[in-house]
Formats: sequence, C-alpha cells, structure tokens
Amino acid sequence: MPLTKSETQHQSIVALAVVAGLFGISTAKPDTVTEWNIRDGEIVTVAGLETPQANRVMAIAHTAAFQAANAITQRYPATGAKLKPAPGASIDAAITAAHRTTLMQLVPSQGSAIDSAYQAALRKIADGPAKTAGIGVGEMAAASVLAERVDDGAAAHEAYRPYTAAGVYVTTAIPAAPQWPLRKPWLMSSPSQYRPGPPPRLTSALWERDYNEIKSMGGKDSSNRSAEQTDIARFWEATLPPIYHGLVRCIAAMPGRDVMQNARLFAAVTQASDDALIAVFDAKYHYAFWRPITAIRNGDIDGNDRTERDSSWIPFINTPMHPEYPCAHCIVAAAIGTVLQAEIGDGQPPTLSTISSTANSTARSWSSIDAFVQEVSNARIYDGVHYRNSTEVGTAMGKQIGALAVIRFPRN
Repeated sequence: MPLTKSETQHQSIVALAVVAGLFGISTAKPDTVTEWNIRDGEIVTVAGLETPQANRVMAIAHTAAFQAANAITQRYPATGAKLKPAPGASIDAAITAAHRTTLMQLVPSQGSAIDSAYQAALRKIADGPAKTAGIGVGEMAAASVLAERVDDGAAAHEAYRPYTAAGVYVTTAIPAAPQWPLRKPWLMSSPSQYRPGPPPRLTSALWERDYNEIKSMGGKDSSNRSAEQTDIARFWEATLPPIYHGLVRCIAAMPGRDVMQNARLFAAVTQASDDALIAVFDAKYHYAFWRPITAIRNGDIDGNDRTERDSSWIPFINTPMHPEYPCAHCIVAAAIGTVLQAEIGDGQPPTLSTISSTANSTARSWSSIDAFVQEVSNARIYDGVHYRNSTEVGTAMGKQIGALAVIRFPRN
C-alpha cells in the first residue's frame, strides 16, 4: 500500500490540484474541522510521507482537535488525557491550534505552509478572550496527545532481515514499515488482536481460484479487464489519506451536523485507519506471503498443477513494497466504511465521492458505503497486487476495527 518514491513524488506534484478539487465535491460550506482535514491531507502529501506515517499524523492531529473541542463543549465522554473544562473558549481557535501544534511537531519540513494555514484560520476568528482561551486549549490538547504517542513505536529501529541464503542476490529495497507491528494501537488491545488465520495452502482450490483470477485480471496488458475496471484500478492506486477523507467529508457535510460532531467523526475515522494499518502490517510481516508477481513467475514450484507459470507476467501497477496478505487498502476502506455506516445509522447516505491523484484528479461516486468498500477490494485485484481471499480477509478485519472506533466515539 505505501508508495514508491517516484509514486510519492507524483502524488506530491498533483496534491495541490487534488486537494483544491475536493472542495468541489460538496456544495456545503466546510467547517473548521473539514477545512483542517483538507490542509492536513495536503501537508502530508506534499511532505512525501508514506501511507502508514501519513495516517499516523492525521490520527494524532484529529484526536488532539477532538479532545480540545470536547474540553470546551463537554458533549462526549472524554478520551485520552482529561483536559480542564474550558467553557466559553472558541472551538474554532482550539481546533486550529491543535492542528498547528501537532503538524509543526510531526511534519516540520512543512512549517511555512502550516503556519500560513494557521494564520489564515485565526484571521476568521474574532479577537478576544474566547479566541485566546481556545488557542490555549488546543495547544494543551496537542501536547497531551503528542506525549501519549511519542513512544508508540513509530520511531522504532527498522531491522528487517531479508530472507536469503549466503551469497544469493535478493532485491535490495527495504520493505515498507516493518516496524509498524511494534506500534501502540489507539483502539485495539494489541497489534495482533485481529490477526487472521494463515493464507490458503498452495495446493488448495482457493489458491487455484485466486491465482488464476489475478493472473487473468491483474496483468499489465490484460485483455480480460474492461475499460471501467482499468479505470477503477488506476483510481485506487492512490493510498494516502485524502482519497478516503473525501468520502468522510461527504458525511460531514450532511445537513444538521455541527463542528463538534465532525471533530468526533474525524477522530474516530483516523484512529480506525491508523489501527487498521498497524493490524495489517502485523499480519503481513507475520505471514510474509508472496505477491502475485512472485507467485505467477514461480507457478511451477507451488505444488499445484492447476497454476501455470508465466515467466514474464507483471501487474497493472507497481507492486507495493511489503508482503501481500492481507490487503491494506481493504482493511482501511472497511474500517472507515464501518464508522461512516454507524454515523448515518439506517439512513441513506448522500452520494459519496472522492478524487484520486493517480487518476488525473478525476472523481468517482458511490450510492452506498458497501459499494465503495467492495470497489476498493476489486480494484486491488484489477491492479494485480492482491488475491481475492486477501481482500476478503482484510475487509473483515477492517470491519472489526471500525466497530471499536464506533464504541470509543459514541454519537450521543
């Protein structure tokens, strides 16, 4: 799921256009929470952060903003460190200060852009005691959350050991985020809480099904993948937070919602996303299952006569640099989808839309949350990087983690 350096650079180049375009998805005026969500997404993208690190930053920033706003309104049960109640302080100032403080600490290379956004946001708020108090609350909330996460394992020493025999060449790139299974989760009791059973046996019918499906549908020049399926594959090559958060803002913009509800929603979504990546990397590095490009080029050694080797097969997109099982995109999509479904209850969601930086800033829309989650799973098969079973397992894990976020951040 994390990008190669060239892919990250490509996303950075188009980030400003993409983020600006996201404003056009909804005609509703964005509140302070959604405005900062857009700014955060822009900052982590331009900074060139890989997907796991970017999701961690977003979770810390939105958690701090929620805690600051909640200290003022005291509407929801407190999460994390309890801040001193601050009735009468400006919620917008508190949210703004919380985002600035966390981003300055976590993405210092973007200090100028962060401060520019901060000053622009503060100019919209009337000067006075409420503004001053709000800034103080936001800074304290950010300091508290940053202190809680400073030793969360993200900075753990990377010590990946390539599998090899003495003297044998192997690919020399270090895979993405091998230290992520050591991280402290937000919602789960441990990174392995939802670790699934192993991938299918290579002699099984399930492996035969998945191998032949992705060999047929996910190849670079596959004639079995339709034009629409190719568009879907290209769309979901993007993995950074903005592609998901566009959908979240569709819910945040629904009539009758307020800034406090949206602060809670984004805290829930970003914590669920961050935990989803912790869980999926725990499973990935535990099982170290081979990617389709490896499997298909070695189809003659898997012990299954029904999986024919293709010595020159390549996937539609570049294969992410980490083990295959389970699907990371799928776990994040399902975690977010579960939070969004709980947010609207039994009601019909608005049209869900977002924009992809890997598809020329085009938009896609869905009429249901389930349709969006299923499309993400299908996309990773069309991309040629994940097997069907892996998408199903990742989706199931994501739903469990999303359910934890719903419990942690109750609506009432």
